[in-house]
Amino acid sequence: MATEEAAPPALNYIPEVVLKKRKNNEQWAIRRKLQQQERAKRLKSGNFIIKKPEQFIREYRDKEIDFIQMKSRGKRSRLASVTPESKLLFVIRIRGKNDMHPNTRKILYSLRLRKIFSGVFVKANEGLLELLQKVEPYVTYGYPNVKSVKDLIYKKGVVKVGKERIPLTDNNIVEQELGQHNIICIEDIANEIVNVGSHFKAVTSFLCPFVLNNPEKALQGKKKRFDDGGDSGNRKDQINDLLSKMN
Repeated sequence: MATEEAAPPALNYIPEVVLKKRKNNEQWAIRRKLQQQERAKRLKSGNFIIKKPEQFIREYRDKEIDFIQMKSRGKRSRLASVTPESKLLFVIRIRGKNDMHPNTRKILYSLRLRKIFSGVFVKANEGLLELLQKVEPYVTYGYPNVKSVKDLIYKKGVVKVGKERIPLTDNNIVEQELGQHNIICIEDIANEIVNVGSHFKAVTSFLCPFVLNNPEKALQGKKKRFDDGGDSGNRKDQINDLLSKMN
């Protein structure tokens, strides 16, 4: 009598949700292990800085003080109506982010001043001057002359084409990006900025913020306003002296 073959054991069904969760747990475990290894390397090299509780308290307090002072400067600027002496301003960031409140950082970033010793051309008006007064300890600004404008553009000019930053040396790039505004060469860019023309915004958006040199002894690191013997605030025409040392 022939014996019947035994049927293969039935495979256990594992829901897809369980499989995904298992895979996620494995990936998390791998990331966690890599983080622990990286932390161990930093501790071993001595580059890992552990902040004390009082440091966090001091940083929080300093940022709150910065926020209160910023609001106070904003009220002061509204009380004193400020009329710009020129249509063109050049703004330079002169301080880092230590003790900076997030609202202060937000204003600086809106001006494209993300790094210390970066500078931008802006169109002067009462609203902009009020904004600059709110972040006054972190910036200095003034009215650049024709020579300063051209020196910055020809020596420090960088533009962004797509995702690439390119030194401003080729008129073909200018014509390609700004030709629709009848701006076809670097000299046209300089003239548009000097005269604060109708396409000023398009030109300044095309230009990356200028990366300036750290001026030796020109900035003393004082938090006072320029009028009071410090570094920050409105230098008016004297911004040109500073630019000559940072270009």
